[in-house]
Amino acid sequence: MRDIFHEELEAINETLLRMSGLVKEALSDATKALLTADLQLAEKVIAADDVIDQIQHDLDNRTINLMARQQPVASDLRNLVSTLRMSADLERMGDLAHHVAKTARMRFPSCAVPEVLTTIIVDMEKTATAIGEKLSTVIQYKDVTRALELDKDDDAMDELHRKLIAVLLSDDWSFGIETAIDMTLLGRYYERFGDHAVSIANRVHFTVTGEYVPAE
Repeated sequence: MRDIFHEELEAINETLLRMSGLVKEALSDATKALLTADLQLAEKVIAADDVIDQIQHDLDNRTINLMARQQPVASDLRNLVSTLRMSADLERMGDLAHHVAKTARMRFPSCAVPEVLTTIIVDMEKTATAIGEKLSTVIQYKDVTRALELDKDDDAMDELHRKLIAVLLSDDWSFGIETAIDMTLLGRYYERFGDHAVSIANRVHFTVTGEYVPAE
């Protein structure tokens, strides 16, 4: 019975890993659609969010059923409880990519991002991809060292977010209120993507060590 239990735990972890790959790909594709006004790619990301949502629902049901059947204690219980929180964070990361893609669709055939902010959005996507890649490693290997690193990695995203807001508030801004609102929301989507990744990493740290990462 314990072998079966741990096989199911491993399958749950593999599903989390799959979700992390899907949300990273979704944000990358959504950014490409945003910067190139690619309506077909935007629609693909929007449709794919339903898949991520369904994976989360299935994963949560499997996790709850496993808890009910096995009544785990100690580290196994921490693992399963953390899984529920982590799947919710991953689902939200997918939603954020979905929002980016919807912005691309809403402004089609125009590009939603003015040229003055293109570099910042590109850098935000690159930072999000790096965070997503490290997060996958953290989930796959329960790597607490890399889990702790993600908070610092997210500082780069926060700095980019501040740069974006500074441009929007500058006296040189000439693209109107509508575009400013779009860019404010887009900046928030990328910034929150990083925050959810940090939350997941902290959950992995808790699963392995039984200790919460102290808030800075």
